[in-house]
Amino acid sequence: MEFSVWLAFFAASWVIAISPGSGAVLSMSHGLAYGVRQTSATIAGLQLGLAVILLIAGVGVGALLLASAAAFTVVKLVGAAYLIYLGVKQWRAPVAQQAPAAGEALVKHAGLPSVRERVLTGFMTNVTNPKGIVFMVAVLPQFIDPQRPLWLQLLILLATSVGVDLIVMHGYAFLASRAQRWLATAKARRAQNRVFGGVLMAMGASLLLVRKGG
Repeated sequence: MEFSVWLAFFAASWVIAISPGSGAVLSMSHGLAYGVRQTSATIAGLQLGLAVILLIAGVGVGALLLASAAAFTVVKLVGAAYLIYLGVKQWRAPVAQQAPAAGEALVKHAGLPSVRERVLTGFMTNVTNPKGIVFMVAVLPQFIDPQRPLWLQLLILLATSVGVDLIVMHGYAFLASRAQRWLATAKARRAQNRVFGGVLMAMGASLLLVRKGG
């Protein structure tokens, strides 16, 4: 892979990662509720999902999926249903009446999902997102040289994309975690749950509008 091609993909990866999406919302939601360290498991799951999407698009399966109306519809419905489920779960999440002490993570009062649950939540959020498949199928071919080994190029693109997304998602989680001091009351945390829950549900509903054409 030419350095200029990689540099262009590196720049594109930052634009893609920074653009608000379900992964960013999930990172901020967990960062606010659990703190940055605990959110790392969620972000790891997001990267696993991103890796699957990139590899699917890279080997051409994504294009075949887009060519099949039935398969695309199934992926779209599953992705929409999962985001709506996460939104409802966030909306209805219980909050404790006792405010956390200064500097204490909200998670001690709200209940922390296991590492496995956080990783799975992140993974499912990205891997069931048809927008990701549509985007990768449209973008990746521009950075792949058919005259060079495919898998080596995919590995380079994968490492670049995941590396950038890790930084950006942790940045979102960090910024959200800084707001914990202003969400010390049960009323404020309930409002936070409903804001993030509502956004996730809206994103899930928006997936129903995604068409095979992009």
